Amino acid sequence: MNKRQAFPIGGQLVAAATRRSVNLTLPGLYTNDPVSMPVHVLHGRHDGPVVFVSAAVHGDEINGVEIIRRLLRVPQMKRLHGTLLAVPIVNVFGFHNRSRYLPDRRDLNRSFPGNESGSMAGRLGHVFMSEIVKRADFGIDLHTAAVHRDNLPQIRADINDPILEPLAKAFSAPVLLHSAAPAGSLRGAAADIGVPVMVYEAGEALRFEEMSIQIGLRGVMNVLRRLSMLPISKRKPSKPSAVLRSSTWQRAPQSGILRAQAKLGTMVRKGETLGVVADPTGESEMVLEAPFDGVVIGRTNLPLVFEGEALFHVGRTRQTTLLEQHLDALHDGTAITPPELVEEPPIV
Repeated sequence: MNKRQAFPIGGQLVAAATRRSVNLTLPGLYTNDPVSMPVHVLHGRHDGPVVFVSAAVHGDEINGVEIIRRLLRVPQMKRLHGTLLAVPIVNVFGFHNRSRYLPDRRDLNRSFPGNESGSMAGRLGHVFMSEIVKRADFGIDLHTAAVHRDNLPQIRADINDPILEPLAKAFSAPVLLHSAAPAGSLRGAAADIGVPVMVYEAGEALRFEEMSIQIGLRGVMNVLRRLSMLPISKRKPSKPSAVLRSSTWQRAPQSGILRAQAKLGTMVRKGETLGVVADPTGESEMVLEAPFDGVVIGRTNLPLVFEGEALFHVGRTRQTTLLEQHLDALHDGTAITPPELVEEPPIV
């Protein structure tokens, strides 16, 4: 059998059956210090798809960084078919500054596909698209909620895409939210050039959340197995995701102090109280109600709110029994990575 050709990236060639770290050159600092985006290339001995897994497109969303670190240490990676491009820190500038944004205050995930001669965000987006996305057949982009917010572990994808739908379901997050890609997002720009991408959302910014990390690691492994890039696991398959066909944010009806009454993952009925917003003296109180039967998949953690601020993200589903099974597993700690993938003590 002929040996696979070397994989070209960043002006280098990565030979088959090897792994290498490649640094993609980015705009430097004004101190004349160089900056680069680290990419870990695992180029398998045998043919297969090219998949990228990225994290920290928003520089303060760090759960995905840990997911990729653990993924690269999984022993099964030595048996990889195809090629894995692991990019733990896309927004290097935001990551250093513990910030969602780039130094020019732009949101990288609204700046794709980028522009080689554009803003800093545009140039970084162009590098990622030209060096990573255009070389890939499929991608998984790892995120958390924004600062002072929390997300239930969930996959976001266009499940009307016949290629993406079975892969998104294979991830087996508790929730699969059908959603269109926002304008300027990595997911949308990749779809425009024929590269399907799913987004994993779990946890909050600037925090490690062990359950979210383990579910994310298991999910990435599930997708690689579905693509026949890794051997099939002998363990019991993960539960399928509960599919949410729509969702909406319930916003603060007035400025004030929020007394939240619905936890993340709470099953709610239409009209049920999610929280109460009041002024500091309690003279003016307004109740925030669930818009329909569903589940809380995202919420604010900060009780000080302004009128119009997004407070509770509620998803609609008919798969209530399946969703309850997932939520029970989250609550009792059984929704974790299979033991063969755990090589170190959990983060607490």
